[in-house]
Amino acid sequence: STLAELRRLDDLSPAALPLVPGNPRLGPPVAGTRKIIAMGFNYADHAEESDVALPPEPLLFSKAVTALSGPYDEVVAPRGHTMLDYEVELVIVIGRTARYVAEADALEYVAGFTVGHDVSERHFQNRRGGQFVKGKSADTFAPVGPWLVPTHHVENVQALRIRSWVNGEPRQDSDTRYMVFGAAFAVSYISQFMTLQPGDLIFTGTPAGVGAGMEPPRWLEPGDVVELEIQHPGRQRQHIAPPPPDGAVGQR
Repeated sequence: STLAELRRLDDLSPAALPLVPGNPRLGPPVAGTRKIIAMGFNYADHAEESDVALPPEPLLFSKAVTALSGPYDEVVAPRGHTMLDYEVELVIVIGRTARYVAEADALEYVAGFTVGHDVSERHFQNRRGGQFVKGKSADTFAPVGPWLVPTHHVENVQALRIRSWVNGEPRQDSDTRYMVFGAAFAVSYISQFMTLQPGDLIFTGTPAGVGAGMEPPRWLEPGDVVELEIQHPGRQRQHIAPPPPDGAVGQR
């Protein structure tokens, strides 16, 4: 299982491992992801800036697994985008099969935590009908990493600083203590509705400071650079690339 593999890594000395030559791409720090579940409006200040009442239970939506990308890969704007936005989020990585898990036991099913960028196209999300998944699932809309920090190395997951910048300008600056529904509750709650499997990811929501919450809104455009950081799991950096050209069907 993922948990057993992580425990074995504790016995390794990083200094004794060979360096990878060259300048390799760093991909997501987890493999075998079969689903990505995300939580909406899970910070009170983000719900307020979005003019949305706090949900009485977690608001859940999915992101397509094909959206997964590495922490330093480009974010490719989708064709027809007009409201491209950023969201820094703590991501829970499931470590063993979780089904009807009690909140008190929930973190025992978690392999660790990492940084996620819940890239969003707000026009697709809010004005094209149906569910949020439309605006959350374009290729490259789920950068994850750089590091997966095992659960047993995180003293308190509800006490981590969480921040983002656009072109060097600070945008979001909060703390996971302000999550409406904490990490343990999230795992327990979601496991009542579906089986969570090793490698599955839970994006736990974003604090205030997104582009949609500004007056006027400030959307991302090709050429922008977004940086996202959470205490311990590290810092991501992505360049926003233009949409794929006509004729690029089937290519990424």
